[in-house]
Amino acid sequence: MLSGVARATAMEGSRYLSGLVGAPVHLKCENLQRTGSFKIRGAYVRIAGLSAEERAAGVVAASAGNHAQGVALAASLLGVRSTVFMPVGAPLPKVAATREYGAEVRLHGHVVDETLAAAEEYARETGAVFIHPFDHRDIIAGQGTVGLEILEQCPEVRTIVVGIGGGGLAAGIALAVKALRPDVKVVGVQAAGAACYPPSLAAGHPVAIEGLSTMADGIKVGRPGDVPFGIIERLVDEVRTVSEDDLSSALLLCLERAKLVVEPAGASPVAALLADPRSFEGPVVAVLSGGNVDPLLMQRILRFGMAAGGRYLSLRLRLTDRPGALENLLGVLTVVDANILDVGHVRTDPRLGLTEVEVELHLETKGPEHCGEVRTALAEAGYVVLE
Repeated sequence: MLSGVARATAMEGSRYLSGLVGAPVHLKCENLQRTGSFKIRGAYVRIAGLSAEERAAGVVAASAGNHAQGVALAASLLGVRSTVFMPVGAPLPKVAATREYGAEVRLHGHVVDETLAAAEEYARETGAVFIHPFDHRDIIAGQGTVGLEILEQCPEVRTIVVGIGGGGLAAGIALAVKALRPDVKVVGVQAAGAACYPPSLAAGHPVAIEGLSTMADGIKVGRPGDVPFGIIERLVDEVRTVSEDDLSSALLLCLERAKLVVEPAGASPVAALLADPRSFEGPVVAVLSGGNVDPLLMQRILRFGMAAGGRYLSLRLRLTDRPGALENLLGVLTVVDANILDVGHVRTDPRLGLTEVEVELHLETKGPEHCGEVRTALAEAGYVVLE
């Protein structure tokens, strides 16, 4: 069904990750899929399974990005009218791409729950078929083709690591892989700030959580889907969580080492490998589920990742307001080979004394040890770094 629709995406080896894990690590590049993520697979299978009457009524979806684009393209390929509800604050590149794939985009609500409610109301009023992003067997079946490709491309695989939001991709991969290779371990990964599966698995049923907070919006889901939960509970061997530092470091690694643009959710399997590399049995396949990341967000995440890796350092200091004071400070940084990216110089602030100025420095450094050298050099020169 997906032949000629979804690409059989590349499998790339990673020497760096292989060295950390102590076994071969391969990256399944769904970030290079059509529309920039795996979502086209499930969306196409779901819409292709509709009756002629259902197709005539059109389809509707709610999404902040990847699912929106997948539904829009799948519907266009099948000649079905699509309406996609997106949050008011959705990134402009994702809104534009969804329109270009053929959908009518309606901006509604400021959070996905409000957008979802609007889409469901539209479905009730118009008869359009609501295409859920993960909670339907056809969606899961489509996503499961990623698992089939992994077995074809890396038959020796022992562990597959995949990000989990609502659970459609992980459930599909587990269902396909375990049917053919029950010996292969499937490990799911969630962002620690949006981890609905651990409490749900402990309770034995889907549990809704609140206060979600993560940069990985592609897996920022507050409640598991009923259908994928049953499959993941039965077939996924383990669900781990990763921190925001882990996610940003993984995204930076994908960009620098693998030359791949990956969104935070797509980098979550790599984050898990970085967090505890020796706990995975190899060969390992990490599924890079998507690459749709807003350029402005990418800039912030990369800076965050560099800071987490000790390659970016922000400092605040107070100096005596006299000629040459700033020059002397920058001279200390030059001696320790810290690259100065930006300097902020504040003279008027009620916290400052009459003869004081505050300086904020943004530095490019070479790692945690170099950061320590910079701080030591400043302390030895008599400067006090403000926290």
